Amino acid sequence: MLSKITNRISTVIKNDIYITRLIALMLIWLVFMGFFRFEKFYTVINFQTMAAQFPEFGLMAFGIMLCMILGGIDLSVVGVANFAAIVGAITLKKIVGVDGEMLGIAIPIVFIVGIIIGAMAGAVNGFLISIINIPPILATLGTFELFTGIAIVLTKGKAISGIPFGFSEAITGRLFGLIPIQLLIFLAMALVITFLVTKTTYGKKLYLTGTNITAAKFSGVKTTKIIIKTYMISGISASLGGLIMLANYNSARAGYGTVYTLQCVLIVVLGGINPSGGKGKISGVILAIFVLQMLASGLNKIPEISSFYIPLIWGGVLVAVMVMNYFTENKKIKL
Repeated sequence: MLSKITNRISTVIKNDIYITRLIALMLIWLVFMGFFRFEKFYTVINFQTMAAQFPEFGLMAFGIMLCMILGGIDLSVVGVANFAAIVGAITLKKIVGVDGEMLGIAIPIVFIVGIIIGAMAGAVNGFLISIINIPPILATLGTFELFTGIAIVLTKGKAISGIPFGFSEAITGRLFGLIPIQLLIFLAMALVITFLVTKTTYGKKLYLTGTNITAAKFSGVKTTKIIIKTYMISGISASLGGLIMLANYNSARAGYGTVYTLQCVLIVVLGGINPSGGKGKISGVILAIFVLQMLASGLNKIPEISSFYIPLIWGGVLVAVMVMNYFTENKKIKL
């Protein structure tokens, strides 16, 4: 059994240049942190903190991943996340009293409301792209401003605070005192998306549409339905990320997570998803999420590097990865 797993891993590494690149980057970074910041980086608390931090933007990255496989992109994920978090916060405060009554009922209701908000927001994106034929980058950039604007109106530009602490405690808690609940939500969504992409006809139609939408139409694929469904799943993923942000910050605001759009695009490209559509695996994106979180956590442990440089580093890495991917794809074509 162990030999089969080892052979499977070695095959993946050999055949997938993106996975190989990510594993190499992760190992180099782990060795680097071992030499220079071992006592601060290699602690149980640090790894638990990392496992609690990345689910919020990791879930948003899943949405962008699916849309990019489709040949589009979703730049509205942060706007959807904050919108869902704000509506969730308002709902929570309406249901739960000051003394925390009805919290057990309120938490699932908040998640259901958040999922509905995300699905509706995704349906709007899908409608604009598939029916109105607005380019995905323009449609989702416009809806990002739309959802952010609605969130600002709802909050009058202020943060919604005073959230019942029980909600934050429930979502940011740890199973058996070790595994963050946020991580379990992330893994559950990863399993759902993996199942949809690899085990259902939706996944086959998704890749076919992303590869060649005209061929997909002639093959009988209802591309409009696939596009709307994909953006709805993206919206749901973003809304779950927003609810995790709500629990982590114990407040909601229209301006939270502004850097996540760049991070999510970086994760998806780093994970081997082709921006042109039709190519990429969720395993690469999950590994890219882990690697990026390790990089971010490690950089925070180096006081010489100011946090103001982080966006510069992410932007530089994104450009470098896209250049490497360009030459990798060209090399494959020549071969």
